[in-house]
Amino acid sequence: MRILVIGGGISGLVAAHRLLEVGGGTEVTVLEASARLGGKLRGGEIAGVAVDLGAESMLARRPEAVELARAVGLGPRLEPPAVAGGAIWTRGAVRPMPGGHLMGVPGDPAVLGDVLSPDGLARVAEDADLPRTPLGEDVTVGGYVAERLGREVVDRLVEPLLGGVYAGDAYRISLRAALPQLFEAARRERSLLAAVRSVQARAAAPAPGPVFMGVSGGVGRLPGAVADAVRAAGGRISTGVTARDLRRTPDGWAVATDAGVHHADAVVLALPGPAAARLLRHEAPDAADALAGVGYASMALCTLAFRRADLGSALPGGSGFLVPPVDGRTIKASTFSANKWGWVAAQDPELFVLRTSVGRFGEEAVLERDDDALVAASLADLRDAVGLTAAPVASRVTRWPAGLPQYALGHRGLVARVRAAVARMPGLEVCGALYDGVGIPACVASASAAAEATLAWAAAARGRE
Repeated sequence: MRILVIGGGISGLVAAHRLLEVGGGTEVTVLEASARLGGKLRGGEIAGVAVDLGAESMLARRPEAVELARAVGLGPRLEPPAVAGGAIWTRGAVRPMPGGHLMGVPGDPAVLGDVLSPDGLARVAEDADLPRTPLGEDVTVGGYVAERLGREVVDRLVEPLLGGVYAGDAYRISLRAALPQLFEAARRERSLLAAVRSVQARAAAPAPGPVFMGVSGGVGRLPGAVADAVRAAGGRISTGVTARDLRRTPDGWAVATDAGVHHADAVVLALPGPAAARLLRHEAPDAADALAGVGYASMALCTLAFRRADLGSALPGGSGFLVPPVDGRTIKASTFSANKWGWVAAQDPELFVLRTSVGRFGEEAVLERDDDALVAASLADLRDAVGLTAAPVASRVTRWPAGLPQYALGHRGLVARVRAAVARMPGLEVCGALYDGVGIPACVASASAAAEATLAWAAAARGRE
């Protein structure tokens, strides 16, 4: 059985790994258009210190990513954050992030402290007295939460947290797709506060251990370890090969690339929406139309290294902070990497490394600035937030154009339409951040499911022969 995986990000690599792990005798080839594997997982260095230039942590309470890391030999390198808890730069100060919320949506006004104004707190308290709000098939997170709890909750809590996940706009993001448990609870409960408490009450007791996990040396090591495991199992990986066309043949599939034509019995597409749409245009036009309509947010990460001696009393504490877009700042978050990750600090105790993130959906103009301008804007915001005035000894800007899919209103229905159209094509599967969640564990689960569905189809096909 010849299976072609198109896309060498973490989803494509995991699909190939799973195909070889479960499908004995399967011939697997991965094609990646760029010169680098790993997609949004990328390692690098600054001032001689190894850092992550993309995703830096994995949700450990969901097991898929941590289990994958162990399976490919990174178990000894798994490392939790050295400091817990976050903060938010709001209403003129960096304040502790309230606990007891679901992506910024509180279940109890008492947890909000001084993050909201007195008027904002009073508006939250009105939720229990409001009539039920119909949800229909879907609503946006921002629209629904603002109607129930007021815009201040959205602008000062929900927006920065959702922005950290999707780099998106809460007033565009689907509640049903982004927070499905809360969506269902809101259908049952009279108030949103009660719905949040219902989700929290129904949730199983959290497993012991850290909520998040990193990898010593960087999460950017994960794609390389998975690729090594794929090659060790007999799989082939080709970079710099772009798939141009996908067609059904009497024997399976033909994929035209700039390096020739590949023939396969089955194909797994682990690609962003626009690239998948181009390949599906001929054989699955309904899926292509849906995928072409998915929006993507671009962003940039500014990694900065300072001498600790230069920071003096302005040496930041904690793991970093989020920034509400309503305040008009350039950065949307800053992570104090040298505080958060012991492995970063240990490499050079004289350096303090941090990073900022810039860019949200619809904010492409800010990313038109050159690297020096983004660094300067980041330094200006850091000065105002935490009093940091020192000049960095090194800086590095990593840009992620069209990096994060937007789970817009109706996203669940869009995904269902794509999968229904793809299901009509024998031996074809799709996976990736667009479908089941943007985090690393969700991508691992999506890719594993696509691989297992492909193998089940192959087994059924052999049974019909």
